[in-house]
Amino acid sequence: MGWLLESTTNVYSATPASEVGTVDVVPAQYQLGQELYLENCSTCHIALPPAVLPTQTWKNILEDSQHYGAQLKPLIDPPRILVWRYLSTFSRTQLKDEATPYRVNNSRYFKALHPQVDLPRPVQISSCVSCHPSANDYNFRRLSQEWEK
Repeated sequence: MGWLLESTTNVYSATPASEVGTVDVVPAQYQLGQELYLENCSTCHIALPPAVLPTQTWKNILEDSQHYGAQLKPLIDPPRILVWRYLSTFSRTQLKDEATPYRVNNSRYFKALHPQVDLPRPVQISSCVSCHPSANDYNFRRLSQEWEK
């Protein structure tokens, strides 16, 4: 976490460029929120980059103790505030007439990023690994060979 800025580091982030696996570089002031998000979410399933879902979806998820059918111990302040700052900063806006997606396969942004992907039904977060082999490490930039083309 305490990276020093070096020539291989993005000037806006404390994260070395070689370790950026998410879509966005995360500035130092949001990194603790990202770490808490990963710590709390990736223990049960693959943590998604915040931009895959709109801000309202993340808000609903953080406020709902019934998370996709599982009872969760809710995050309490101050970790909840840090996670919210991270998610709300890096999530996308929702169109005024757009329904709030609760599942990733209903996300307009997810569909736009995956136009040629025939998603299985039901979609499982673990399905991400078949195309994003480093998804478990929160690296969605690395793709399987069939999608590298």
